[in-house]
Amino acid sequence: MTDILLRDLDTDGVLRLTLNAPSSRNALSEAMLTALGQAFAEAGADPLVRVVVLAANGPAFCAGHDLKEMTAGRAGPDKGRAYFTRILTLCSTVMQGIVACPKPVIAEVTGIATAAGCQLVASCDLAIAADTARFSTPGVHIGLFCSTPMVALSRNVANKHAMEMLLTGDMTPADRAAEIGLVNRSVAAEDVTSEVMALARKIASKSVMTLATGKSAFYAQREMSLEAAYAYASQVMVDNMLARDAEEGIDAFIQKRDPIWQDA
Repeated sequence: MTDILLRDLDTDGVLRLTLNAPSSRNALSEAMLTALGQAFAEAGADPLVRVVVLAANGPAFCAGHDLKEMTAGRAGPDKGRAYFTRILTLCSTVMQGIVACPKPVIAEVTGIATAAGCQLVASCDLAIAADTARFSTPGVHIGLFCSTPMVALSRNVANKHAMEMLLTGDMTPADRAAEIGLVNRSVAAEDVTSEVMALARKIASKSVMTLATGKSAFYAQREMSLEAAYAYASQVMVDNMLARDAEEGIDAFIQKRDPIWQDA
C-alpha cells in the first residue's frame, strides 16, 4: 500500500485504512482514489478482514477532490472534458466499491469532510464523528454544484436536509450531522477512535457470511418497490436460513452457548 493510504489489520479482523496526505487535507487525488479503490477491493476479498475502518491523519478527514490537480487537467485541447470524465468516473467507482464491499465499513471522522470528502463519509455503512468534525458540500461557493456528492448525501439524509447543504454550502457541525443521519453519532474528539474500534470489534465478532448477506441485501432492497423488496428479502432469508452459520447460531441460542462461526 502506498504511503498516502496506510493499512493496519489487527487480530480481531478490523482493518484500519488511514488517509495519509495531511498536507493536501487528504484530498482525493487520482493517486488517492486509485489507492482507495485497490484497498477496498483487497479488503473485500481478504478472509482475514471482517470490518474496515476508514480514518485520516491530520486536521482534515478529507477536503474532496484535489482542485489543483483538476485545474491542471484543463490544459488539454478539449479543456479537460476527457480528464474530468475519467476522474469523476474513478471517484464514482470508488464510492460504489465501498457500498459493494462485503465487509462493513465505518468512517472515523475527525476534522472537516467537504465535497467528495463528505461523499466519502456518506458512502460508508456507518460513521462516528468527533464533536469537532464538520461537513459540507461547498461547490456552490465556486460555481460547481456538488452533483456527485449529492448522490451519496441524498441516500443518507432527508431531501430537505440534503438540499440545504447542497444549496448553501454551509458547514454542518457534527451534532447536527448526527441529527440528520449523515453520521451515527458525535462523540468527544478524544473518544472517537475508542468508540469506533469498540463498534468495529462488536461487528467483527459476527459471522462474515451473515454480515455480507445483510449488507448486500440492505442496499439492493432500498431501490425496489415495497412488494419487490419483500419478495427479494424473503428469498435472501430463505437462503440465509440454509447457511451453516445460521444453523449454528440458532443451535447456540437454543443451547445457551456462544456460536462458533465458520463464516459460511
